Amino acid sequence: MSESTTATNGRPASGGNGAAATLTKKDFASDQETRWCPGCGDYAILATVQQFLPELGIPPERIVFVAGIGCSGRFAYYMSTYGLHGIHGRAPALATGLALARPDLSIWVVTGDGDGLSIGGNHLIHALRRNVPIKILLFNNQIYGLTKGQYSPTSEVGKVTKSTPFGSLDQPFNPLSLALGAEATFVARTVDTDRKHQADILRAAAGHQGSALVEIYQNCNVFNDGQFSDIVRKQQRDEMMIELVDGEPIRFGAEGERGVVRDAGGRLRVADVAEAGDRALVVHDAHDPNPSQAFALAHLADQPTGPTPIGVFRAAERPVFAAELTRVPEQVFRNATELFATSTAGGVMPIATLDGEPVGDGSPGPVTRRLRDLYWAAHDDPRYTTPVDYAA
Repeated sequence: MSESTTATNGRPASGGNGAAATLTKKDFASDQETRWCPGCGDYAILATVQQFLPELGIPPERIVFVAGIGCSGRFAYYMSTYGLHGIHGRAPALATGLALARPDLSIWVVTGDGDGLSIGGNHLIHALRRNVPIKILLFNNQIYGLTKGQYSPTSEVGKVTKSTPFGSLDQPFNPLSLALGAEATFVARTVDTDRKHQADILRAAAGHQGSALVEIYQNCNVFNDGQFSDIVRKQQRDEMMIELVDGEPIRFGAEGERGVVRDAGGRLRVADVAEAGDRALVVHDAHDPNPSQAFALAHLADQPTGPTPIGVFRAAERPVFAAELTRVPEQVFRNATELFATSTAGGVMPIATLDGEPVGDGSPGPVTRRLRDLYWAAHDDPRYTTPVDYAA
């Protein structure tokens, strides 16, 4: 790490003379050899992340990357920040614990469609519904790359792979609709080959208070090459990419000649603007607390073979999980006269007298007697006297 990049409590770094230090891409690039297959889309994502992070003004030692298993799992090794390489699918759970213990850190999770949506699916949706202050980058290449080309939870029906020689029968996940269904407060999509758009989305995610899920279409040029060619190919990008801009009518095409409208049944569909009229165009509202329109946009193209929305689908406000957790004791126990534990459960099973009525029974154990006294002390309860030796 650069000697000039020091800070406390996540504040921007400053130089030795008190002036703000200038962070660069080099400050976030580790000395490890980058080892993905030549041509892998992960290289482009890594370069964009390293180029973008200096904008935040947060020194590397105040940033943590938590990775799962898969090709994306290597990401943490290539960042000159703190990092954690967890077991399969558990990155969101590990990041949740870290966010609760260290709210001063900027925490990023890097996962893939296999790691994040298969064995890690449960951890992912609960981190999102709780609005834990972590940023999740989901690399979606619609294949298992590290294990050499099996179908993944996002592979299309009929996908022929080593594990599905007669074609996949599974209905794939739509990562964005899954996140929206879990009540994620920030949901976005970008592509590995568009550095500017990707940086814009990362910037928006970093500024969001709470959990953020960013799906990144990432090409696996060895086991699923060209999966997103229909929408990213330069000759037809304008006709296939629907870039969402908050507060603006949703239109696309080289001349803005196509757009998104509602049909008679209220469903979203693509139409020619000349035929539908400007006034029929749907206006994008990423801040709408109701996620129904964002959900409909996520299903405008279930597979990247037709006009596909990219950008921020939802950026809503809701209390952040870590902040809410600090208020739980006061809300839950404000009427409790005692809080302790039964000795029959190793000193950790809580029981209490609530509003004068006993809840449970038994004698206090050492662990929760300590928690009780800490709670009393924190709330200036007159029953708190002096610390005692709880190990006695």
